[in-house]
Amino acid sequence: MEKFTQFTAVAAPLNRANVDTDQIIPKQFLLAVDRKGFGKHLFHDHRYLDPAETEENPDFVLNRAPYRNAGILVAQENFGNGSSREHAPWALLDYGLRCVIAPSFADIFKNNALGNGLLTVELQKPEIDALMRILEETPGTHVTVDLEAMTVKAPGFEASFTLDPFRRYMLLNGLDAIGLTLQNEAQAIDEFEAKMPAWVRL
Repeated sequence: MEKFTQFTAVAAPLNRANVDTDQIIPKQFLLAVDRKGFGKHLFHDHRYLDPAETEENPDFVLNRAPYRNAGILVAQENFGNGSSREHAPWALLDYGLRCVIAPSFADIFKNNALGNGLLTVELQKPEIDALMRILEETPGTHVTVDLEAMTVKAPGFEASFTLDPFRRYMLLNGLDAIGLTLQNEAQAIDEFEAKMPAWVRL
């Protein structure tokens, strides 16, 4: 998993609350179990005017020129509610987004996101509204999210956030659950396997 320390990118303002996981990645695209390929279907019902995804919706924020290559998404409260599909953070990451900033997140989505390397930053509602105004008034604004300093900065804007220390450690070091376990490979895992009977190791 890629480390997240400090990240600067164009931020896209998705000025909506209660963006559920079916909006993020609709159910018809959940057939694959590989994490790749979901980005093209991200926000399918909002980004496209037809099921075949041949005609873009010009009114959707990610279809506008300044935001096509956005790396940060700013949204309103209760982002990621609905079903517990892990494909939602997969789709956001595959599109190129590394961070979502909102006043609040659904718990399951937040855990899935952080476990896959997608940083979720919670700011107060007035801070979100202030940042949203900047992004809407100055399209293409770059935002810097610093996980080491725990800050979000943009021209004329600065805010601090908190994150569970364990989740912060995992992201700063680019560790998922498997990577964390393999940190013990040279000691506990290898020692345990060495003590196992030969027939068990076959």
